[in-house]
Amino acid sequence: MAESKQGVMVVDISKEGGGLMGQSQQNPVALVQAKLKEVEIRFRGWLAKQSLPVEAAVVTTTSAAQGAAIGAFMGTLTGDASSLLTPPPNAANINPEAMASLKQAQALAGGPLVQARNFAVMTGVNAGISCVMKRLRGKEDVQSSMVAAFGSGAMFSLVSGMGGPNQAANAVTSGLFFALVQGGIFQLGQKFSQPPAEDVHYVKTRTMLSKLGLQNYERNFKKGLLTDNTLPLLTDSALRDVKIPPGPRLVILDHIERDPELKDRHKGSR
Repeated sequence: MAESKQGVMVVDISKEGGGLMGQSQQNPVALVQAKLKEVEIRFRGWLAKQSLPVEAAVVTTTSAAQGAAIGAFMGTLTGDASSLLTPPPNAANINPEAMASLKQAQALAGGPLVQARNFAVMTGVNAGISCVMKRLRGKEDVQSSMVAAFGSGAMFSLVSGMGGPNQAANAVTSGLFFALVQGGIFQLGQKFSQPPAEDVHYVKTRTMLSKLGLQNYERNFKKGLLTDNTLPLLTDSALRDVKIPPGPRLVILDHIERDPELKDRHKGSR
């Protein structure tokens, strides 16, 4: 914007300058996060086009690398405590079950390298089996999750040396334990991630009340069973019956009267 004042041309560059400053002052962390997200989306798109063996190999390798990093970090924090769990001199005369327990404790108390190996096996095998199951079955459910957990638990038992004298039996036991735990966690996650069944009947009602700033009256609608299907039929007496005050009643009815979709549905229901 330019204007003449006493023969001097004054140029208003505040908007342009503000725009340039706004671009130069963008949060660098947000830019990096956006770039990483874009790379992740492209990588997932490329991976989805690959054959099953290639996808499974890539997923297993990347997950194992992540697990190894986590295990090494945890091993660094805890230190190598396995040296404190050395068998006594007369180890040959010790009960085999006691020796097996000692070996299990040593497997769980190793240093960074041992923990990196253990976590790499657990995460890599779990991710690889999950990938294969999802591709073959076309979905990711509790059965697939439990199969993947069984495989990771069994492999962890074999690699870590927790198997004891009967490695096969202990591998199956560890696999079953991992599967049961993973299945329980999956079911709990499904339960808490899904909205209550009744909420699907109040989607439009919740949206309308939020627009009007009257979301506190959603429970009044639910107590009176005033679902989305009843919105075009609402009357002052119906809202009064669910104990909504006069002011909000007028606002709600006025909104319904002005909403083209609700008005058409109301005419069609007559």
